[in-house]
Amino acid sequence: MAKHSKSIPGRMNRVADQIQRDLAEIIAYELKDPRVSMITITEVQVTPDYAHAKVFFTMLPDDPVAVQNTLQGLRKASGFIRGQLGHRLTIHTTPEVHFVHDTSTARGIELSRLIDEANATRAKDADEA
Repeated sequence: MAKHSKSIPGRMNRVADQIQRDLAEIIAYELKDPRVSMITITEVQVTPDYAHAKVFFTMLPDDPVAVQNTLQGLRKASGFIRGQLGHRLTIHTTPEVHFVHDTSTARGIELSRLIDEANATRAKDADEA
């Protein structure tokens, strides 16, 4: 019987956080693909068996063409990235890395703009009354 079963979710979070830190370092300093530049790793989700890691990233030029080029570069370099990650992690299985563009930042900016617009309209209506 495994006594550590209650601590596994905490361990998964720690492993995901470590993967996030290591990936940010690998991509920034060791990856030479010109398609991959100026990205931020926002979250890493790891499966319970540590076989797969879903990596969410954002980037500054958020246009669809740049995102697609970056995604192609990351997918092409995923073997290299996984190998470098394997050297840094001390877990039994090095996860296969899957990259996903995170649109939450763009959605947040759009919602903030809509809120500001609604507040400005509301203030204008209050001034007219």
